[in-house]
Amino acid sequence: MVKTMATRAEIGRNVRQARKTLGYTQQKLSELTRIHKTTISEIENGRFTGSFDIFERVLDAVGLQFETAHKKHNLPDWDEIEEMFSEDER
Repeated sequence: MVKTMATRAEIGRNVRQARKTLGYTQQKLSELTRIHKTTISEIENGRFTGSFDIFERVLDAVGLQFETAHKKHNLPDWDEIEEMFSEDER
């Protein structure tokens, strides 16, 4: 199985699902982590761009963790390369 890096939106969905599974509201999670409810909402909606420490505290509170993997480079296939460099024939 090949793992790909999760996007912020995917991380947010996972946090929301884990929070709800635990029966926590965003307010309850805010109280447990001492992180503002608005920040938790930003994380769950894939818009959070703050510190790793905050992410880590929220993930820990809902039983999740970050994992690292080697970066995958997605190269275009030959047809895409040809199309990228072809001149407009109009």
